[in-house]
Amino acid sequence: MGILTKVEASQLSRRGFVMSALFAGGSLIIAPRLIGSARAAGAAALNPFIRIPSSGKVELIIASVEMGQGVYMGLATLLAEELEVRLDQIVAVPAPADPVRYSHPALGDQITGGSVTIRGFWEPMRRAGATARTMLIAAAADEWGVAPASCRAEAGDVIHEPSGRRLAYGALAEKAAGLRVPQDVPLKPASAFKLIGKSTRRIDTPAKVDGTAKFGLDARPPGVKFAAISICPTFGGTLQAVDDREALKVKGVRQVVRLSDAVAVVADHTGAARKGLAALNISWDRGANGTLNTAELERRAEAAMAGDAVVAQNEGDVAAAEAVQGAGIEAVYRLPILPHTTMEPMNCTVHVRRDACDVWVGTQVAGRARQTAAEMTGLPLEKVTIHNQLLGGGFGRRLDHDVVTMAVRVAQQVEGPVQVVWSREEDVRHDSYRYLNLSQIRIRLGPDGMPVSWRHRVVGPAIMARFLPIFFKDGIDLDIIDAAESPYAIANKRVEFVRHEAPAGMLTGNWRGVGPTRNAPAVEGGIDEAAHFAGIDPVEYRRRLLSSNPRLRTVLDLAAQRAGWDSALGPERGRGVALLSAFGSFAAMVVQVHVDPGGALKVERIVCAVDCGQLVNPDVLRQQVESGIVYGLSAALYGRLTIEKGAIVESNFDDQPVLRMNECPPIEVHVVESAEAPGGIGELGTPGVAPALMNAIFAATGRRLRTLPIRDALLRGS
Repeated sequence: MGILTKVEASQLSRRGFVMSALFAGGSLIIAPRLIGSARAAGAAALNPFIRIPSSGKVELIIASVEMGQGVYMGLATLLAEELEVRLDQIVAVPAPADPVRYSHPALGDQITGGSVTIRGFWEPMRRAGATARTMLIAAAADEWGVAPASCRAEAGDVIHEPSGRRLAYGALAEKAAGLRVPQDVPLKPASAFKLIGKSTRRIDTPAKVDGTAKFGLDARPPGVKFAAISICPTFGGTLQAVDDREALKVKGVRQVVRLSDAVAVVADHTGAARKGLAALNISWDRGANGTLNTAELERRAEAAMAGDAVVAQNEGDVAAAEAVQGAGIEAVYRLPILPHTTMEPMNCTVHVRRDACDVWVGTQVAGRARQTAAEMTGLPLEKVTIHNQLLGGGFGRRLDHDVVTMAVRVAQQVEGPVQVVWSREEDVRHDSYRYLNLSQIRIRLGPDGMPVSWRHRVVGPAIMARFLPIFFKDGIDLDIIDAAESPYAIANKRVEFVRHEAPAGMLTGNWRGVGPTRNAPAVEGGIDEAAHFAGIDPVEYRRRLLSSNPRLRTVLDLAAQRAGWDSALGPERGRGVALLSAFGSFAAMVVQVHVDPGGALKVERIVCAVDCGQLVNPDVLRQQVESGIVYGLSAALYGRLTIEKGAIVESNFDDQPVLRMNECPPIEVHVVESAEAPGGIGELGTPGVAPALMNAIFAATGRRLRTLPIRDALLRGS
């Protein structure tokens, strides 16, 4: 998903977004026609975007889902800016599951991920607001018999300046809908922005505070029952037998549902369902993966590193440079299996009937959720309704629809709606994992200590081959190699990809920060090693290599200055730096640590500088960068799943810990003002944490860590 940084926001907006207007039920509806010949064929891909009812708030139909990252706020701000309404005059309405109408312009599917929402809708959303505003002004001018130029829009009204007459948008909606749709309506220059770039309150916060916000777990269709589920712990294993006699004695338990690879207990409430599940006596057939363990999977990955590779990037002549220059760095960076551990437990509520199916779920892929429900039930697609809820965290986990598939399978054996809730243990042991990833780097240095060649071999699964094939080309997963290329000015570069998949039955998927999280440790760790080898300060070393990348050099200088890079630290302390160019944005991170002689680590401070182009909301930016940093730090310190007998060993936060509040260091986020097109921010803070932390530990101790997590690496001394 990070590969989308290579698609400019301006290109996304121009590639087929054509504004149209239609009238329905007394409302003005502004709609874009989405890109792609298949979707636009027969002019059938008309997609309601803005609805202005005759009374009430402006309704903004949002194709992207809100999972805490602030897209409701961001898109509402873009619309309100050009439509000339206050943010409290807008209500966000989640789009229905319909990829034909609601695909993201860059992804070609109804997907929220990859930090592309604002980038994709930056111009279309503003243009929709500007077009609607122009039509409303024209309608008012016609009503009054005056020139449109004598009118202006303000706070949801059209005002005739000379006379002071005023009409609300709702009163003008029907008349405006009958007007010709203007083409190429000019957008505001940045100098005229009233909302964009300003800190304003999020429109999704009040409902979350007063409890009226609806998440997946809040679904309560009439007659709903509750199910707890146990899935075969071994990847690819199946159910052999189950004794449910004790479970059925539990008060409130209604039935036990048997599936080929799972058992669910259905009850009047979750407590009874979980108690009944604990009373089951289950026998599993572990299948072909029953003897697998972590050591074997790591051995396979190491062996794959020597296998055939596909060349993803080849500039200059790396082999010739290596033949001339023998001095340099050779290293392998190893990343573990990681879960997502979203805060809201994975859940899905389904009601399967003979002629229809309703699904209540928080998902990043509403269209795919609808498709899997249709396939499982055999119903026509139009007979399946997805009621998409707010998401209690996504991080890539809800980009897969396996939870929906499982819930539909259970619901097919239950009379009435049933809510299937995964325990934390089931979630950890049946996630869509970020799988083992290895990076082999080789850097050759010239007589001045600067790199003359860069070779990087990436080993890992091709997630995009399954998830989004348009980003799997010529055998290369364009996401997994994202950020594998050094951003530094090195004449000779070669990046290779070795595809190595997880064992059958183990689902692998996108993880917050996607491709860059896999490659930043090797890239930024490698360049740090080169700087040390050359005897040059790591910040200065990077600066010399960024003459052709001024935006990245600017954030580097800002982060170093704010972190006090040149100031002395006491004993057992060190600072590390890492850069990132991804998601259409630029970031530099400085981590400061203290490591005592016994190896106890304390992260004392993190400073991050960001250039994400034009800001939409500074508060949301800081929230997301801080959130990404915490998520990345948690994984860097503790994240690692292990396997025994074909199953994940860890199960909850006791043996798969996350960062505690008392461990979280002060975090500073400094923003570079920019008029460039917006970049993504939702994942920007995550990838740079691990390499900056590893580099800081080296500065404090002289020990170079190349294996994550830090906790295990410090204990092993590797």
